[in-house]
Amino acid sequence: MKNVKPRVHVINGPNLNMLGKREPGVYGIASLDEINQQLDVAAKGCGLELSFFQSNHEGIILDKLHEIFEENPAGIIINPGALTHTSVALRDGLLLFSCPIVEVHLSNIHKREPFRHKSMLADIVMGQILGFGPQGYHMALNAIHQLLQAV
Repeated sequence: MKNVKPRVHVINGPNLNMLGKREPGVYGIASLDEINQQLDVAAKGCGLELSFFQSNHEGIILDKLHEIFEENPAGIIINPGALTHTSVALRDGLLLFSCPIVEVHLSNIHKREPFRHKSMLADIVMGQILGFGPQGYHMALNAIHQLLQAV
């Protein structure tokens, strides 16, 4: 039987495909592909397999969540972008999961416009990592890895 590594899904929402081009003063200069590549290297060192997904469309993200639900993933790292503040549907989709979910934001949403201060996901995720730029994804991966090691 093949040794199967635990799989963590990394899901990115609207406009994150424009990282490195969009508001570099807020979001940094690294592209999403660069962030994903570095995160994949880190995951291999932890014995985890990552799956990456990005969409600008809420319904497509929900379809992806329904698809990965059937896999019983080890964890989810999600940067929902602007859907953080508006999407009850995304919240409901994440409620399907019993695995650890970490919400990541490159910027500190509490230091931005007031409408960005509220996360529709905050009370259903394991934790939030805000304001550390791309390093936040690595922090989320480490948190999930540590949790899986403790089980």
